[in-house]
Amino acid sequence: MAYSRVATSRDLPVGKELTAAMVGIGMLFAAKPAKEPNIEDTLLAASAEAMDRDDLRVLAVLVTWLGVHHPRINADRLIRAAQAQPSIRVRAFWAAAARWLQTDRRLARLRELHHGSRIDLLRAGTDFQIARRGEDPRFAHGPLRVPAGVLRDRPADIVTPQALAKRHGTYRSRVLMGPTYRADMWALLDRDPSLSASELARRTYGSFATAWQVKQDRNLLAA
Repeated sequence: MAYSRVATSRDLPVGKELTAAMVGIGMLFAAKPAKEPNIEDTLLAASAEAMDRDDLRVLAVLVTWLGVHHPRINADRLIRAAQAQPSIRVRAFWAAAARWLQTDRRLARLRELHHGSRIDLLRAGTDFQIARRGEDPRFAHGPLRVPAGVLRDRPADIVTPQALAKRHGTYRSRVLMGPTYRADMWALLDRDPSLSASELARRTYGSFATAWQVKQDRNLLAA
């Protein structure tokens, strides 16, 4: 069967699987970490849990994680996956995150995910909370209305880049090679050198051409 590239998984983690995945990418919840979960799948699933199921604790930790680790995100992968999301609230979150992280120009296309009226983070009481405390400065005047103090920002809720690079092979590969599909493929081949080019591309959401070249480069070094 010919390889057909996809933007995102049809089965993003939920429940305990999501919690384990979030711990696996460095969010400090009380659970055993999954082993090297896909970073962008986990971020997207966490945003859906936070925005569609109103889990403010997950959202707070996700936002803190993004503030520290966004330079290691595969921006093209995240943008493709977020564009495929039907949820208005999830799309508004990523548009707001890109506006907040505007110094990372790789994420600029995420800002196009939401147009029109601003979305209230809280299902009720947003006007009252903002009147009392003002807006969270990270999201002020952007697509998402977030009252100040609703999302705590504690560095202790996530691991440092140094610690995450030691425990997550793909993250470490991105530190070495840049946050690219090539880096992800190299890390995956470190774990399973037997993967075919098509399977390598499928599991990293990359192109077959890139996967084929990575396989050739590894064979060259092995020889």
